[in-house]
Amino acid sequence: MLELVNVTKRFFPGTVNERVALDDLSLKLSEGDFVTVIGSNGAGKSTMLNVISGRYTADGGSVIIDGHDVTKAPEHRRASSVARVFQDPMAGTAPHLTIEENLAIAFERGKGRGLRMAVTRAKREVFREALITLELGLEDRLEMRVGMLSGGQRQALSLLMATYAKPAILLLDEHTAALDPSRAELITRLTGEAVARNNLTALMVTHNMNQAIELGNRLIMMHEGRVVLEVDEQAKKSITAEHLLEEFSKIKGASLSDRTLLD
Repeated sequence: MLELVNVTKRFFPGTVNERVALDDLSLKLSEGDFVTVIGSNGAGKSTMLNVISGRYTADGGSVIIDGHDVTKAPEHRRASSVARVFQDPMAGTAPHLTIEENLAIAFERGKGRGLRMAVTRAKREVFREALITLELGLEDRLEMRVGMLSGGQRQALSLLMATYAKPAILLLDEHTAALDPSRAELITRLTGEAVARNNLTALMVTHNMNQAIELGNRLIMMHEGRVVLEVDEQAKKSITAEHLLEEFSKIKGASLSDRTLLD
């Protein structure tokens, strides 16, 4: 479903500020895999998501999505198969549009465009049913402008919009980091439910190791643009945050008091 083959990405190449963000990175996700990604700042986590989405073009290697080599395809060409939820709750929705208008746009992802009403009575019923799963009462506020919602409500809506059309790949970029603990807990639970309900293939970056352990069937640790640790489904059932810190300290040469992987 997703394969990165020897992907490299450099910033400011050929200058004194040259930095290798991804260093011969390879990773494969099969259909239905939900992989969580941890690592310190600068490990290449967000750069990897940007290369997958097409925001950045890889300098070398291949990006294969759903059997198609999209290495050189621009971001808009991948939009029908790649959905993303960002850390900033304001990034995934249009604040000047209503909830139902935002959903109408998201629900048409990957479909042919035509002259038809964006929101019909039948669609409103579909939207209401989908919004009920968020447990926030938004199903009764379809005509409210999204800019009036709280950060947690907007992030829940962004998650729904990203998952409803069942993209080939769902990218989650620290999507609970900007939320208060109670909202972060809700979005974490909704994420697991949405991925399972839609049988999505997902890649989630997080600094919260407990969240990385709780969600998904696989876990990887990145460091200096490479995958330095992989935890499969069986091992993930018994791994702890303390064990991950221990592994990180071996790789980075840091003491166990180094909490750079945690929020």
